[in-house]
Amino acid sequence: MLLTEIICQLDTVEIGNRTVDYLQLEWFETTKRIIRKKTQAGIEVSLKFLQPTRALTEGDVLYTDDKLVIAVAVNACDCLVICPGSLFEMAAICYEIGNKHLPLFYQNNQLLVPADAPLQRLLTAQGYTVMQQKTKLLSPLNTTVKPHTDASNSLFNKIMKLTN
Repeated sequence: MLLTEIICQLDTVEIGNRTVDYLQLEWFETTKRIIRKKTQAGIEVSLKFLQPTRALTEGDVLYTDDKLVIAVAVNACDCLVICPGSLFEMAAICYEIGNKHLPLFYQNNQLLVPADAPLQRLLTAQGYTVMQQKTKLLSPLNTTVKPHTDASNSLFNKIMKLTN
């Protein structure tokens, strides 16, 4: 089955008599534009997003008919959970994570990173509280700097203004 677009969110669909089948994805697969996988029920699907689109998120509906709804479910993974005590600490932690080119997620006032032992040792040695737990990485922090924008409005400058 070829799926080419995100239709809507699962909470906006009236399920009725239809069966909901989930396409289980790892956090790093949510940004891919071409994927071939099986749903929980064993239906083979091919995702092919030809147009630029946002990353897939938990609950995205990819297919629906009278009997079936196929939605995205993101698998939980081992993560580092860091709770900064201040905006200055948040900026310093984000700097260390960004310096290692690791993906960063922000959920429930916590910074989350896929489990990385060297980063955990570094942050712990610097005095930060770092916990390891299994959770879903759902809210990536997009820090990509877009070219030809006002540099005074960059994420880095906003953080620096908050810490002054």
